[in-house]
Amino acid sequence: MENARNFYINGQWVAPLAGTDFPVIDPSTEETYAHISLGGQADTDAAVAAAKAAFPKWRLSTKAERLDLLESILDVYLKRSAEMGATISREMGAPIDMSKVQQSGTGDFHIKAFIEALKDFEFEHGYKDSQSDWIIHEPIGVSALITPWNWPMNQITLKVIPAIATGGTCVLKPSEQSPLSGILWSEIMHEAGTPAGIYNMVNGDGPGVGSQLSVHKDVDMVSFTGSTRAGRLITKAAAEDVKRVSLELGGKGANIIFADAPENAVQAGVARCMNNTGQSCNAPTRMLVERSRYAEAVEQAAAAANAITVAPANEEGKHIGPVVNELQFNKIQDLIQVGIDEGAKLVAGGTGRPEGLNRGYYVRPTIFADCNNDMRVMREEIFGPVLCMMPFDTMEEAIEITNDTDYGLTNYVQSSDPEKLRHMARSVRTGMVDMNGKGRSAGTPFGGMKQSGNGREGGAWGLHEFLEVKAVGGWPME
Repeated sequence: MENARNFYINGQWVAPLAGTDFPVIDPSTEETYAHISLGGQADTDAAVAAAKAAFPKWRLSTKAERLDLLESILDVYLKRSAEMGATISREMGAPIDMSKVQQSGTGDFHIKAFIEALKDFEFEHGYKDSQSDWIIHEPIGVSALITPWNWPMNQITLKVIPAIATGGTCVLKPSEQSPLSGILWSEIMHEAGTPAGIYNMVNGDGPGVGSQLSVHKDVDMVSFTGSTRAGRLITKAAAEDVKRVSLELGGKGANIIFADAPENAVQAGVARCMNNTGQSCNAPTRMLVERSRYAEAVEQAAAAANAITVAPANEEGKHIGPVVNELQFNKIQDLIQVGIDEGAKLVAGGTGRPEGLNRGYYVRPTIFADCNNDMRVMREEIFGPVLCMMPFDTMEEAIEITNDTDYGLTNYVQSSDPEKLRHMARSVRTGMVDMNGKGRSAGTPFGGMKQSGNGREGGAWGLHEFLEVKAVGGWPME
């Protein structure tokens, strides 16, 4: 990739001022296939300065001008969508077919939704029936956008698009573990005609560029997606000058399967958990099953996991690929062993690589049964293809188990009883609830409660994240 070692600042590709080389490793082979630069303070300062200088003019742009830019970005993105899918597949291990459809597809999915939300968004309006009160929604300023490796385009578009659609400017720091998709995204932004300084991109790691952005005096907001641990550090760093911090963090979602759930609920739950090799913050990694159906569910889950093929990311067809890197591989292996040591019943998978794969960060699809909520595997985010199961007897017990977690991102409920579904949706403490396999529509808010974060992304809610609210009294109505 031509610009692999460069940064995108003030509308140009520039060489690092204080960069150091960093290898990009193919998780399917453990081989280095590219190098990027990790930026230093001088690079961070240059990107923030460009965003700050561009803000006064861009904040006065019209909604029509910003819509034109988003439409242009969408057009270029769609032209390069297959390239984006291939790039993500190699850098973080998503199977190529899945990556071209799901990984790359999340990008245009969100861009389209933001275009529709922006069309209907009122940046200025009166307050109730008052003849003199006026509400103005204005851009917050310069935003630092720090994105993860597991769904690169999902998170980049959920942050960059609303930041610029509201009249703000931004600096993106993609994950150094999946950086080439961020570079390709920057090429798309340039080709789309993004005005200089509106969007900037500097590669770096969390302790470097990430920390520098979090404390930078000219950054007005930090939007971060990643681990809860890193979210805490960013919040503390940003508190020094009271920046706004929007966080989308980890999860430990429960999939609550009642006896009257659809016949394929267990198999669908396993597939949903294992998708993207389990590397999704909203994966349903705890499966709670009503006791009358539990024994059958354990058998079904084990069979479903054993039927999953694990293969290199570049192979076509339906399978799961490797996890992203050696650090994640070792963490997952350690936690699988913890589950065994804690007495959870291993009914599928286990430690070690799948048979026939002796190189690459491949993990066996693993199912634990007979778990309890005191086990680490039920409480910690494993972030791999590992599902933990336990039975429940009553709906209130299911609610208690579900809510007994530090996290609160997404829960899942399976039942044929509408009243039961409604009661569960209101009772579980998560920012999102999916029922009977039905996902949420484009533009609905994405985000969590408790230690899963404090912001919302997507649609009009995502636009509000990057806006300040100004109340005016005595507004002349004529």
